[in-house]
Amino acid sequence: MAPERKRSAFLSYSQGGVCKMCHIFLLLWLLHFSSVYSDITDGNAEHLKREHSLIKPYQGVGTSSSSQWDFWGSTLVTSQYVRLTPDERSKQGSIWNTVPCYLKDWEMHVQFKVHGSGKKNLHGDGIAIWYTKERLHPAGPGSNGNFHGLAIFVDTYPNDEASDRSFPYISAMVSNGSFAYDHGKDGRSTELGGCSAEIRNKDHDTYLAIRYSKGRLTIMVDVDDRNEWKECIDIGGVRLPTGYYFGASAATGDLSDNHDIISMKMYQLMVEHTPEEDSQDWTKIEPSVSLLKSPKDNIDDPTGNFRSTPLTGWKVFLLLLCALLGIVVCAVVGAVVFQKRQERNKRFY
Repeated sequence: MAPERKRSAFLSYSQGGVCKMCHIFLLLWLLHFSSVYSDITDGNAEHLKREHSLIKPYQGVGTSSSSQWDFWGSTLVTSQYVRLTPDERSKQGSIWNTVPCYLKDWEMHVQFKVHGSGKKNLHGDGIAIWYTKERLHPAGPGSNGNFHGLAIFVDTYPNDEASDRSFPYISAMVSNGSFAYDHGKDGRSTELGGCSAEIRNKDHDTYLAIRYSKGRLTIMVDVDDRNEWKECIDIGGVRLPTGYYFGASAATGDLSDNHDIISMKMYQLMVEHTPEEDSQDWTKIEPSVSLLKSPKDNIDDPTGNFRSTPLTGWKVFLLLLCALLGIVVCAVVGAVVFQKRQERNKRFY
């Protein structure tokens, strides 16, 4: 049994008015930055929602009326893992929570493993994690049809030969049923953001965390055996209803892999909402994302993203460096202004 994981970083001197403004700007920026990475839950057991969690030895999995999870296709349930597909061609499998989720703020931790005998770029196709209106039996990195809700794709094979991305690639998509995942373009036209992650044939555990709170969707990964989360996607303006179902699926085609789910642990986030938010019927919310442009407008974007990519370590370093340089420049300008004023005052003595 893997140990319970802790969440990680999901965590005046001035010369004149010019420098004061710089200090205020830096403080506001740091406050905003820290709010994005603040912790909400540490994964304590009291926040774990077992009716939405898939945990060894998977006693709640089956086809009976009392089961909380059911499975379809090539899925094989053992005492140590749920194998969605074996390392064989043309297989599809999925597993779905039978209990609709009515939590407004939640976090799902997925422990998974993708492994097989295929060499580089000779394996496929990947895993999808779903939060959707209906339990979708068609499996795969994308859906065979349109869906309502949220999908996280762990795509291990580049279908688009012109792609400049490094695979495996993790991306997120929100749909209201009006468009579907584009397999041929690896979902570029509909993705909200993404990141590359080396998740195949690892000797250690690999994890994915999906957090939805106060209209913000954050995807974190831990695939380097460091017991710490690394940001993959962070997007505001996301609207998801309650009453949808969680699930996981995988598929193979001409290429294959073993796609295993070890656990899916659902945590309730203790977040306060305004009276207006609490009085709203969250089951009637239409899945949507408030962006500058529609996902469909992203088809011709060569970068494949209509939002800036998440802040990685070097980007954070550059931002901090720019802020520090800004302070230095303000200090120099303030010192020059102060000296000029001193010299002007001496002329009147």
